[in-house]
Amino acid sequence: MAVMAALAGCHRSASPATPAGESAFKVALLTPGPVSDAGWNAAAFDGLQLIKRDLAANTALAQTTSPADFEDAFRDFASRHFNLIFAHGFEYTDTALRVAPLFPDSYFVVTSGSGWSANVASVTFRIEEAAYVEGVLAGGITKTGVAGAIGGIELPAIRLTFDGFKRGFLAVRPAGRILVSFTGSFDDVGAAKEAALAQISHHADVLFHNADAAGLGVFQAAAQARIYAFGANRNQNDVVPEAVLASAVTKIPQAFLKIAREVKDHTFKPGMIEFGMNDGMVEVVYNQKLLANIPAAALAGAKQAENDIKDGKVVLARTPSGG
Repeated sequence: MAVMAALAGCHRSASPATPAGESAFKVALLTPGPVSDAGWNAAAFDGLQLIKRDLAANTALAQTTSPADFEDAFRDFASRHFNLIFAHGFEYTDTALRVAPLFPDSYFVVTSGSGWSANVASVTFRIEEAAYVEGVLAGGITKTGVAGAIGGIELPAIRLTFDGFKRGFLAVRPAGRILVSFTGSFDDVGAAKEAALAQISHHADVLFHNADAAGLGVFQAAAQARIYAFGANRNQNDVVPEAVLASAVTKIPQAFLKIAREVKDHTFKPGMIEFGMNDGMVEVVYNQKLLANIPAAALAGAKQAENDIKDGKVVLARTPSGG
């Protein structure tokens, strides 16, 4: 899917000017969790490192531990004349929109955000497309007809991935069931493992997660039960290689680099920016160590699902379900 930007006539045609004496291109990143999570936050940090390397940027990182930290972090970086501030999560949207008008010489980009303004953009990844493919694959390998999905905090972007996975699973197993649990934390590995084991006790024999660092607990439970799980946001196939069958990957680093290059080149246009499987920014990466374990029909079904999405034969709603 091509990048889309919703623009208005009042949009500025040039990027914010760099203050006198500030010749270096400066990019900051806010994350809601540790960049060691091997998933969501790690992917954003990979992007920051790529920007530092390819654009010779000065970079900085801050982990915000609560919503009370959002505004202080935004103000700190913007007051220090950072050209671009990435805020890696839906939860930053309202604060970015409130603070950005006070700092018109900085751009604020919110991942999975829900709004935009003159110097605020939201960038979303249609990861639900890859989750749909994983759901089709899960439907092809399940023996019980029951799959589990474990999330951290119940955010719209996470609910979308669960909806995508469910739709793919039910496309293959119309009488199947999806068990959904939210632990309320993106960091509690133990809680995610406990939730996964509870789903396994209710006959789930394949697991999907969108729980950031806590996803490790899902993989541990899958390995313990000798079933398969799917990774999310980043290639997690090597985290627990005997259990992770494939990963729904968003190319966050490449998207961040693209945006940063446009800001540096004065060509960036704020808006609702969207990436998907059709533009190569979302994909399913299969665990090559386990590929031979996938039945040929199940793998063929997953590959066909990828083609159906790219051809527009399968279109996934961008409004998450409530249940």
